Amino acid sequence: MLVADRDILGIDSARLEQAGAGLTAREIAQQGGVWPQIDALVADSRGALDAFLAPLLARPGLRIVLAGAGTSAFIGECLVPALLRRGLRADAVPTTDLVSGPGHFLQAGVPTLMVSFARSGSSPESLAAVALADQLVADVHHLVITCNAEGELYRMAQERGNAFAILLPDATHDRGFAMTTSFTSMLLAAALAFGLLPAGAAAAPALAAGRLLETQLPLLQALVARRFQRVVYLGSNALRPLGREAALKLLELTDGQVVAIHDSPLGFRHGPKTIVDADTLVVVLLSNDAHARRYDLDLLRELRRDGRAGQVLALSGCPDPELDRDDVVLEGVAGVPDLALALACIVFCQGFALLQSLALGLRPDTPSVSGTVNRVVRGVILYPFDGAGDVPRG
Repeated sequence: MLVADRDILGIDSARLEQAGAGLTAREIAQQGGVWPQIDALVADSRGALDAFLAPLLARPGLRIVLAGAGTSAFIGECLVPALLRRGLRADAVPTTDLVSGPGHFLQAGVPTLMVSFARSGSSPESLAAVALADQLVADVHHLVITCNAEGELYRMAQERGNAFAILLPDATHDRGFAMTTSFTSMLLAAALAFGLLPAGAAAAPALAAGRLLETQLPLLQALVARRFQRVVYLGSNALRPLGREAALKLLELTDGQVVAIHDSPLGFRHGPKTIVDADTLVVVLLSNDAHARRYDLDLLRELRRDGRAGQVLALSGCPDPELDRDDVVLEGVAGVPDLALALACIVFCQGFALLQSLALGLRPDTPSVSGTVNRVVRGVILYPFDGAGDVPRG
Protein backbone atom coordinates (compact mmCIF):
# COMPACT_ATOMS: atom_id res chain seq x y z
CA MET A 1 0.00 0.00 0.00
CA LEU A 2 1.43 3.36 -0.99
CA VAL A 3 2.06 6.13 1.50
CA ALA A 4 -1.07 8.19 2.11
CA ASP A 5 -1.22 11.63 0.57
CA ARG A 6 1.12 13.94 2.46
CA ASP A 7 4.15 16.07 1.84
CA ILE A 8 7.12 14.00 0.74
CA LEU A 9 10.51 15.72 0.76
CA GLY A 10 8.71 19.00 1.25
CA ILE A 11 6.44 18.62 -1.79
CA ASP A 12 2.70 18.06 -1.55
CA SER A 13 1.00 15.23 -3.42
CA ALA A 14 -0.68 17.47 -6.01
CA ARG A 15 2.63 19.05 -7.01
CA LEU A 16 4.31 15.67 -7.12
CA GLU A 17 1.67 14.32 -9.48
CA GLN A 18 1.85 17.41 -11.67
CA ALA A 19 5.64 17.07 -11.85
CA GLY A 20 5.47 13.39 -12.79
CA ALA A 21 7.05 12.31 -9.52
CA GLY A 22 4.16 10.92 -7.49
CA LEU A 23 4.94 7.23 -7.93
CA THR A 24 8.67 7.50 -7.25
CA ALA A 25 8.26 9.83 -4.27
CA ARG A 26 5.72 7.57 -2.58
CA GLU A 27 7.78 4.48 -3.30
CA ILE A 28 10.80 6.08 -1.65
CA ALA A 29 8.81 7.29 1.34
CA GLN A 30 6.93 4.05 1.99
CA GLN A 31 9.98 1.87 2.57
CA GLY A 32 10.16 2.22 6.33
CA GLY A 33 6.58 0.97 6.51
CA VAL A 34 7.12 -1.91 4.08
CA TRP A 35 10.27 -3.44 5.61
CA PRO A 36 8.56 -4.75 8.77
CA GLN A 37 6.06 -6.48 6.47
CA ILE A 38 8.97 -8.22 4.73
CA ASP A 39 10.33 -9.23 8.12
CA ALA A 40 6.98 -10.76 9.09
CA LEU A 41 6.52 -12.43 5.70
CA VAL A 42 9.87 -14.23 5.88
CA ALA A 43 9.22 -15.23 9.50
CA ASP A 44 5.84 -16.70 8.52
CA SER A 45 7.49 -18.61 5.65
CA ARG A 46 10.35 -19.86 7.81
CA GLY A 47 9.26 -23.47 8.01
CA ALA A 48 8.77 -23.97 4.29
CA LEU A 49 11.79 -21.84 3.45
CA ASP A 50 14.07 -23.85 5.76
CA ALA A 51 12.72 -27.13 4.38
CA PHE A 52 13.89 -25.95 0.96
CA LEU A 53 17.13 -24.16 1.90
CA ALA A 54 18.60 -26.10 4.82
CA PRO A 55 19.37 -29.35 2.93
CA LEU A 56 20.97 -27.33 0.13
CA LEU A 57 23.09 -25.15 2.39
CA ALA A 58 24.31 -28.24 4.24
CA ARG A 59 25.69 -29.77 1.05
CA PRO A 60 29.50 -29.60 0.71
CA GLY A 61 30.52 -27.71 -2.39
CA LEU A 62 27.20 -25.96 -2.96
CA ARG A 63 27.62 -22.82 -5.05
CA ILE A 64 25.14 -19.96 -4.60
CA VAL A 65 24.75 -17.82 -7.71
CA LEU A 66 22.99 -14.52 -7.03
CA ALA A 67 21.51 -13.26 -10.27
CA GLY A 68 19.61 -10.22 -11.49
CA ALA A 69 19.85 -7.43 -14.02
CA GLY A 70 20.79 -3.83 -13.24
CA THR A 71 19.64 -2.86 -9.75
CA SER A 72 18.60 -6.46 -9.07
CA ALA A 73 22.18 -7.57 -9.75
CA PHE A 74 23.49 -5.18 -7.11
CA ILE A 75 21.40 -6.97 -4.47
CA GLY A 76 23.55 -10.04 -4.92
CA GLU A 77 26.73 -7.98 -4.75
CA CYS A 78 25.60 -6.54 -1.40
CA LEU A 79 24.93 -10.01 -0.01
CA VAL A 80 28.11 -11.81 -1.06
CA PRO A 81 30.41 -10.56 1.75
CA ALA A 82 28.01 -11.75 4.47
CA LEU A 83 27.43 -15.11 2.74
CA LEU A 84 31.17 -15.68 2.44
CA ARG A 85 31.62 -14.80 6.08
CA ARG A 86 29.13 -17.58 6.88
CA GLY A 87 31.38 -20.04 5.09
CA LEU A 88 29.18 -20.36 2.02
CA ARG A 89 30.43 -20.23 -1.56
CA ALA A 90 28.63 -17.34 -3.22
CA ASP A 91 29.04 -15.45 -6.47
CA ALA A 92 27.05 -12.47 -7.71
CA VAL A 93 26.69 -12.87 -11.48
CA PRO A 94 24.42 -10.49 -13.40
CA THR A 95 21.92 -12.21 -15.66
CA THR A 96 23.25 -9.93 -18.39
CA ASP A 97 26.59 -11.76 -18.07
CA LEU A 98 25.07 -15.20 -17.66
CA VAL A 99 23.05 -14.88 -20.85
CA SER A 100 25.93 -13.70 -23.03
CA GLY A 101 28.54 -16.05 -21.55
CA PRO A 102 26.94 -19.03 -19.81
CA GLY A 103 30.01 -21.17 -20.38
CA HIS A 104 32.07 -18.69 -18.37
CA PHE A 105 29.78 -18.45 -15.36
CA LEU A 106 27.94 -21.77 -14.94
CA GLN A 107 29.73 -24.91 -13.75
CA ALA A 108 28.06 -28.10 -14.95
CA GLY A 109 29.37 -30.42 -12.24
CA VAL A 110 28.89 -28.11 -9.25
CA PRO A 111 25.63 -28.28 -7.26
CA THR A 112 24.14 -24.82 -7.61
CA LEU A 113 21.46 -22.73 -5.96
CA MET A 114 20.53 -19.88 -8.29
CA VAL A 115 18.89 -16.96 -6.48
CA SER A 116 16.98 -14.79 -8.95
CA PHE A 117 16.06 -11.25 -7.94
CA ALA A 118 13.39 -9.65 -10.11
CA ARG A 119 11.02 -6.73 -9.69
CA SER A 120 8.77 -7.75 -12.58
CA GLY A 121 9.97 -11.31 -13.02
CA SER A 122 9.47 -11.01 -16.76
CA SER A 123 12.68 -9.44 -18.05
CA PRO A 124 14.16 -11.52 -20.88
CA GLU A 125 17.57 -11.97 -19.26
CA SER A 126 16.06 -13.25 -15.98
CA LEU A 127 14.07 -15.92 -17.76
CA ALA A 128 16.95 -16.89 -20.02
CA ALA A 129 19.38 -17.21 -17.08
CA VAL A 130 17.10 -19.73 -15.36
CA ALA A 131 16.69 -21.70 -18.58
CA LEU A 132 20.45 -21.77 -19.15
CA ALA A 133 21.10 -22.98 -15.61
CA ASP A 134 18.59 -25.78 -16.14
CA GLN A 135 20.24 -26.63 -19.46
CA LEU A 136 23.85 -26.61 -18.34
CA VAL A 137 24.02 -27.47 -14.64
CA ALA A 138 23.25 -31.07 -13.70
CA ASP A 139 22.16 -30.32 -10.14
CA VAL A 140 20.45 -26.93 -9.88
CA HIS A 141 17.82 -25.44 -7.61
CA HIS A 142 16.17 -22.02 -7.80
CA LEU A 143 15.18 -19.48 -5.17
CA VAL A 144 13.12 -16.69 -6.71
CA ILE A 145 12.65 -13.42 -4.83
CA THR A 146 10.23 -11.23 -6.73
CA CYS A 147 7.71 -8.43 -6.37
CA ASN A 148 5.21 -9.50 -9.03
CA ALA A 149 2.69 -12.31 -8.66
CA GLU A 150 1.99 -12.11 -12.40
CA GLY A 151 5.64 -12.42 -13.40
CA GLU A 152 6.85 -15.42 -15.36
CA LEU A 153 9.59 -16.22 -12.85
CA TYR A 154 7.07 -16.51 -10.03
CA ARG A 155 4.83 -18.77 -12.11
CA MET A 156 7.81 -20.92 -13.04
CA ALA A 157 8.78 -21.40 -9.40
CA GLN A 158 5.26 -22.50 -8.54
CA GLU A 159 5.34 -25.27 -11.11
CA ARG A 160 8.54 -27.18 -10.26
CA GLY A 161 9.93 -29.12 -7.36
CA ASN A 162 13.44 -27.70 -7.50
CA ALA A 163 12.30 -24.11 -6.92
CA PHE A 164 10.97 -21.94 -4.11
CA ALA A 165 9.56 -18.44 -4.44
CA ILE A 166 9.36 -15.57 -1.98
CA LEU A 167 6.64 -13.27 -3.28
CA LEU A 168 6.86 -9.83 -1.69
CA PRO A 169 3.84 -7.57 -1.04
CA ASP A 170 2.41 -5.73 -4.02
CA ALA A 171 3.64 -2.40 -2.60
CA THR A 172 7.19 -3.53 -3.41
CA HIS A 173 6.38 -3.80 -7.13
CA ASP A 174 7.49 -0.27 -7.99
CA ARG A 175 5.36 1.37 -10.65
CA GLY A 176 7.83 4.19 -11.19
CA PHE A 177 10.76 3.81 -13.55
CA ALA A 178 13.43 3.50 -10.86
CA MET A 179 13.66 0.55 -8.50
CA THR A 180 13.45 1.84 -4.93
CA THR A 181 11.18 -0.17 -2.62
CA SER A 182 11.78 -3.28 -4.73
CA PHE A 183 15.56 -3.00 -4.26
CA THR A 184 15.53 -2.63 -0.50
CA SER A 185 12.75 -5.17 0.01
CA MET A 186 14.42 -7.91 -2.04
CA LEU A 187 17.74 -7.21 -0.29
CA LEU A 188 16.07 -7.46 3.12
CA ALA A 189 14.12 -10.61 2.19
CA ALA A 190 17.26 -12.40 1.03
CA ALA A 191 19.27 -11.33 4.08
CA LEU A 192 16.54 -12.67 6.34
CA ALA A 193 16.05 -15.85 4.31
CA PHE A 194 19.73 -16.79 4.57
CA GLY A 195 19.97 -15.76 8.23
CA LEU A 196 22.35 -12.91 7.47
CA LEU A 197 20.06 -10.65 9.47
CA PRO A 198 17.95 -11.87 12.41
CA ALA A 199 14.17 -11.74 12.56
CA GLY A 200 13.13 -8.26 13.62
CA ALA A 201 16.12 -6.63 11.92
CA ALA A 202 13.89 -4.35 9.85
CA ALA A 203 12.79 -2.26 12.83
CA ALA A 204 15.96 -0.20 13.29
CA PRO A 205 16.52 0.81 9.63
CA ALA A 206 12.79 1.47 9.23
CA LEU A 207 12.92 3.99 12.09
CA ALA A 208 16.12 5.52 10.73
CA ALA A 209 14.67 5.90 7.23
CA GLY A 210 11.54 7.60 8.53
CA ARG A 211 13.49 10.03 10.67
CA LEU A 212 15.91 10.72 7.83
CA LEU A 213 13.19 11.90 5.46
CA GLU A 214 11.80 14.11 8.22
CA THR A 215 15.07 15.71 9.33
CA GLN A 216 17.42 15.83 6.35
CA LEU A 217 15.29 17.80 3.87
CA PRO A 218 17.29 21.04 4.35
CA LEU A 219 20.53 19.21 3.62
CA LEU A 220 19.09 17.46 0.56
CA GLN A 221 17.77 20.76 -0.78
CA ALA A 222 21.14 22.43 -0.20
CA LEU A 223 22.94 19.65 -2.06
CA VAL A 224 20.56 19.93 -5.01
CA ALA A 225 21.01 23.71 -5.09
CA ARG A 226 24.76 23.24 -5.58
CA ARG A 227 24.05 21.66 -9.02
CA PHE A 228 26.93 19.21 -8.81
CA GLN A 229 27.96 17.84 -12.19
CA ARG A 230 29.61 14.74 -10.71
CA VAL A 231 28.71 12.59 -7.71
CA VAL A 232 30.84 9.82 -6.22
CA TYR A 233 29.54 7.20 -3.78
CA LEU A 234 32.15 5.32 -1.74
CA GLY A 235 31.61 2.34 0.54
CA SER A 236 33.38 -0.75 1.83
CA ASN A 237 32.26 -4.38 1.52
CA ALA A 238 28.43 -4.52 1.34
CA LEU A 239 28.31 -0.72 1.06
CA ARG A 240 30.43 -0.64 -2.11
CA PRO A 241 27.68 -2.16 -4.31
CA LEU A 242 25.17 -0.03 -2.40
CA GLY A 243 27.14 2.95 -3.72
CA ARG A 244 26.79 1.43 -7.18
CA GLU A 245 23.01 1.37 -6.75
CA ALA A 246 23.04 4.97 -5.48
CA ALA A 247 25.04 6.05 -8.54
CA LEU A 248 22.65 4.26 -10.88
CA LYS A 249 19.62 5.92 -9.25
CA LEU A 250 21.16 9.33 -9.87
CA LEU A 251 22.04 8.48 -13.48
CA GLU A 252 18.56 7.12 -14.14
CA LEU A 253 16.56 9.88 -12.51
CA THR A 254 18.66 12.67 -14.03
CA ASP A 255 18.56 11.00 -17.46
CA GLY A 256 22.34 10.87 -17.47
CA GLN A 257 22.79 14.62 -16.95
CA VAL A 258 24.72 14.08 -13.71
CA VAL A 259 27.74 11.78 -13.91
CA ALA A 260 27.71 9.33 -10.99
CA ILE A 261 30.26 6.65 -10.11
CA HIS A 262 31.03 4.37 -7.19
CA ASP A 263 34.08 2.72 -5.66
CA SER A 264 35.52 1.50 -2.38
CA PRO A 265 37.42 4.00 -0.22
CA LEU A 266 40.66 2.06 -0.75
CA GLY A 267 40.06 1.53 -4.45
CA PHE A 268 39.22 5.17 -5.09
CA ARG A 269 42.86 6.21 -4.73
CA HIS A 270 43.89 3.92 -7.57
CA GLY A 271 42.93 6.26 -10.40
CA PRO A 272 39.22 7.06 -10.00
CA LYS A 273 40.04 9.87 -7.57
CA THR A 274 41.04 11.95 -10.60
CA ILE A 275 37.34 12.64 -11.20
CA VAL A 276 37.18 14.96 -8.17
CA ASP A 277 36.90 18.67 -8.90
CA ALA A 278 35.00 21.68 -7.59
CA ASP A 279 31.77 20.43 -9.20
CA THR A 280 31.98 17.03 -7.49
CA LEU A 281 30.03 15.78 -4.49
CA VAL A 282 31.67 12.83 -2.74
CA VAL A 283 29.45 10.75 -0.42
CA VAL A 284 31.26 8.36 1.92
CA LEU A 285 29.06 5.57 3.29
CA LEU A 286 30.76 4.82 6.61
CA SER A 287 30.72 1.15 7.60
CA ASN A 288 29.54 -0.01 11.01
CA ASP A 289 32.28 -2.64 10.86
CA ALA A 290 35.09 -1.29 13.05
CA HIS A 291 37.90 -2.56 10.82
CA ALA A 292 36.47 -1.25 7.54
CA ARG A 293 35.47 2.03 9.18
CA ARG A 294 39.13 2.88 9.86
CA TYR A 295 39.80 2.89 6.12
CA ASP A 296 36.61 4.82 5.41
CA LEU A 297 37.59 7.53 7.88
CA ASP A 298 41.13 7.71 6.52
CA LEU A 299 39.81 8.57 3.07
CA LEU A 300 37.23 10.97 4.48
CA ARG A 301 40.04 12.90 6.18
CA GLU A 302 42.17 12.77 3.04
CA LEU A 303 39.43 14.12 0.78
CA ARG A 304 38.76 17.00 3.14
CA ARG A 305 42.46 17.73 3.45
CA ASP A 306 42.82 17.73 -0.35
CA GLY A 307 40.18 20.47 -0.61
CA ARG A 308 39.42 19.62 -4.25
CA ALA A 309 35.84 18.36 -4.00
CA GLY A 310 32.92 20.75 -4.01
CA GLN A 311 31.63 18.90 -0.94
CA VAL A 312 32.50 15.74 0.95
CA LEU A 313 29.60 14.24 2.88
CA ALA A 314 29.60 11.26 5.25
CA LEU A 315 26.60 9.05 6.03
CA SER A 316 27.16 7.24 9.32
CA GLY A 317 25.26 4.86 11.52
CA CYS A 318 26.87 6.23 14.65
CA PRO A 319 28.34 9.50 15.97
CA ASP A 320 32.05 10.04 15.48
CA PRO A 321 34.39 12.91 16.38
CA GLU A 322 35.62 12.83 12.77
CA LEU A 323 32.23 13.97 11.45
CA ASP A 324 31.43 17.53 10.46
CA ARG A 325 28.26 19.45 11.20
CA ASP A 326 26.74 18.71 7.79
CA ASP A 327 27.43 14.98 7.91
CA VAL A 328 24.44 12.69 8.45
CA VAL A 329 24.19 10.43 11.48
CA LEU A 330 21.34 7.96 11.01
CA GLU A 331 19.31 7.38 14.14
CA GLY A 332 19.09 4.03 15.89
CA VAL A 333 21.41 1.99 13.66
CA ALA A 334 24.71 2.31 15.51
CA GLY A 335 25.12 -1.40 16.18
CA VAL A 336 23.45 -3.01 13.19
CA PRO A 337 25.22 -5.00 10.46
CA ASP A 338 26.03 -3.12 7.29
CA LEU A 339 23.27 -4.94 5.40
CA ALA A 340 20.72 -3.29 7.69
CA LEU A 341 22.55 0.04 7.64
CA ALA A 342 22.45 -0.08 3.84
CA LEU A 343 18.65 0.07 3.82
CA ALA A 344 18.60 3.44 5.55
CA CYS A 345 21.58 4.84 3.63
CA ILE A 346 20.03 4.21 0.23
CA VAL A 347 16.86 6.11 1.17
CA PHE A 348 18.96 9.26 1.54
CA CYS A 349 20.54 8.64 -1.87
CA GLN A 350 17.17 7.95 -3.49
CA GLY A 351 15.74 11.17 -2.06
CA PHE A 352 18.68 13.16 -3.40
CA ALA A 353 18.26 11.62 -6.86
CA LEU A 354 14.53 12.44 -6.91
CA LEU A 355 15.04 16.07 -5.92
CA GLN A 356 17.91 16.44 -8.40
CA SER A 357 15.67 15.07 -11.16
CA LEU A 358 12.96 17.60 -10.38
CA ALA A 359 15.50 20.44 -10.26
CA LEU A 360 16.55 19.53 -13.81
CA GLY A 361 12.96 19.77 -14.99
CA LEU A 362 12.59 16.04 -15.55
CA ARG A 363 9.69 13.74 -14.65
CA PRO A 364 11.13 11.15 -12.23
CA ASP A 365 8.43 8.56 -12.87
CA THR A 366 9.46 8.54 -16.55
CA PRO A 367 12.83 10.32 -16.64
CA SER A 368 14.09 9.18 -20.06
CA VAL A 369 13.33 12.14 -22.32
CA SER A 370 14.19 10.16 -25.46
CA GLY A 371 12.12 7.18 -24.37
CA THR A 372 14.98 4.84 -25.23
CA VAL A 373 15.36 3.50 -21.66
CA ASN A 374 12.35 1.66 -20.26
CA ARG A 375 11.07 0.38 -16.94
CA VAL A 376 11.10 -3.22 -18.21
CA VAL A 377 13.94 -3.74 -20.67
CA ARG A 378 12.99 -4.14 -24.30
CA GLY A 379 14.84 -5.06 -27.46
CA VAL A 380 16.81 -8.03 -26.11
CA ILE A 381 17.21 -10.81 -28.70
CA LEU A 382 17.92 -14.17 -27.06
CA TYR A 383 20.08 -16.68 -28.92
CA PRO A 384 20.18 -20.42 -28.23
CA PHE A 385 23.33 -21.66 -26.54
CA ASP A 386 24.68 -24.92 -27.86
CA GLY A 387 28.12 -24.86 -26.28
CA ALA A 388 27.39 -27.14 -23.31
CA GLY A 389 30.71 -28.91 -23.90
CA ASP A 390 32.53 -25.68 -23.07
CA VAL A 391 30.99 -25.37 -19.61
CA PRO A 392 33.67 -25.69 -16.90
CA ARG A 393 33.37 -28.91 -14.92
CA GLY A 394 34.19 -27.22 -11.63
